[in-house]
Amino acid sequence: MATFLKSERDGAILTLTMNQPATRNALTGNSAVDEFVQACAAITTDRSIRVVILAAEGPVFSSGGNVKDMQRFFTQDMSPELIRDEYRNGIQRLPKALFNLDVPVIAAVNGPAIGAGLDLACMCDIRIASDKATFAESFVKVGIVPGDGGAWLLPRVVGMSKAAEMAFTGEGISAQEALACGLVSRVVAPESLMDEARALARKIAANPGGVLRMTKRLLREGQNSSLDSLLEISAGFQAIAHKTAAHKEAVMAFVEKRAPKFSE
Repeated sequence: MATFLKSERDGAILTLTMNQPATRNALTGNSAVDEFVQACAAITTDRSIRVVILAAEGPVFSSGGNVKDMQRFFTQDMSPELIRDEYRNGIQRLPKALFNLDVPVIAAVNGPAIGAGLDLACMCDIRIASDKATFAESFVKVGIVPGDGGAWLLPRVVGMSKAAEMAFTGEGISAQEALACGLVSRVVAPESLMDEARALARKIAANPGGVLRMTKRLLREGQNSSLDSLLEISAGFQAIAHKTAAHKEAVMAFVEKRAPKFSE
């Protein structure tokens, strides 16, 4: 089976490109989940990576679950318990790995992001869309529910009312509608998409890697923690940050009126 993810390194920036356009970069019925989990584990331990770009080959970002592969759920003798375990041990490992990744992740959405493909984009921190991109929480259209965490992810990105509208109708929205509801932070011409993503990645990667990871963790914790709990975590992280070489370099560069040079 062909490799699903193609990896490209440019200094502190790692680009992961979904590379199965023939299946519209479907996330099931192949090695996609395993490769995402392995990539996230490797990124976590590689302290030199400061930002990740998630992109896609072909005209579609990701079609989500492989609908043709779903035929086996009613043509094979599979109990609900076995199907539940398949989700637990399959695609549900994807949000646990990608959403919880400490490194900032930019999704460069080139085309349709459908079902689990939309949820995949929501697992990322920043979404930039081509004006050809569309987005749909379309599970209801094929008679299933969001099995990959979409019911948790999407409301946190667009709010409950818009998430409910998208999930209950299954209908798609345009890139401009996605911009209006905060699903994406900018819409660009298709030919500019990767240049925009790389430019943003360079701005992020110019900052200290350790502080970037702690900042992302605080943003994640802030989605579920009380203010008091988040302040406690922030105080601990800040104590660590104040003792880093990067903080010392930033302060000295400010005092000496020069650009900082971060080694970590």
